[in-house]
Amino acid sequence: MSNLPPTQTAKVSVIGCGRVGMTSAFTMFAKDTIHELVLHGRNRESLLGEKLDLEHAVSFTGNTKVTATDDYKDIANSDVVVITAGASQKPGDTRLDLAAKNISIIDSVIPQVVRYAPEAIILIVSNPVDVLTYRAYQISGLPKGRIFGSGTTLDTSRFRFHLSEIFKVNPRSIHAYILGEHGDSSFAAVSQATIGGQLLTTFPQYSAERVQKAFEISRDAAYKIIASKGSTYYAIGVVVDKIVKTILSNKRSVLPVSIPLHGQYGLHGVSLSVPCIVGRNGVEDILETKLSWDERKKLEKSAEIIKSFISGK
Repeated sequence: MSNLPPTQTAKVSVIGCGRVGMTSAFTMFAKDTIHELVLHGRNRESLLGEKLDLEHAVSFTGNTKVTATDDYKDIANSDVVVITAGASQKPGDTRLDLAAKNISIIDSVIPQVVRYAPEAIILIVSNPVDVLTYRAYQISGLPKGRIFGSGTTLDTSRFRFHLSEIFKVNPRSIHAYILGEHGDSSFAAVSQATIGGQLLTTFPQYSAERVQKAFEISRDAAYKIIASKGSTYYAIGVVVDKIVKTILSNKRSVLPVSIPLHGQYGLHGVSLSVPCIVGRNGVEDILETKLSWDERKKLEKSAEIIKSFISGK
């Protein structure tokens, strides 16, 4: 894989071009993040329409080449493969309700990706992302860090937005993470959260109740959006673009992505979201943030829940 600027060399393939996949693809296309975009799905005729619709904007964007295909051979030489294929969450569903159906899809997709794009970084976006990320890691045979999930990056963005309303400061200046499961057992790592280097808990506006409310709104946001319009796709599309750009530009940014743990935080055999350094090789390092006793117990609870779905029990 080249270290030249991403707009000169980068090829990204999106596997599964429903609303999340196509919104992610559109965001990367509109922001001129990549040089070549592959749209892969079962319905090639539909994807040809998506391809043409994107190409009609080239005069106002960059010069991204778009390929629409149902053949895995076309993902060859991808720098990043984004997997959004799978059943989507319906009103009343939890993300974990999708586990069995989407594990079978991952079982069919990952061997093809490894066969045709063996050097690619694989980003799992499909839900339940923690379960699917660990399953993909198990069957891929790829080195640690080459497969990871979008995890709680979106949850964290939501949380920072709602905190910004409390503290009246730009969300970009807030360093606070949602960790654990991308789902109901996630938690806010408030003990180490800061604004401009100052602990969140020391601000005059701080209230444990208000921050907890901001977390609950963030955690449950997907349910509200799905009940309102059927699915979430705009914000996750921007998140995918952010993660892909971080990889291709070797930014080595810290993001709360879902990664298989091998002893970090005392946990094994599970993927969870924890702060990670993301760069050209995928997850370059896993940071072991100092958590409070209560937060560590919540992380362990998330691990128990995800492990039960990984093992099928």
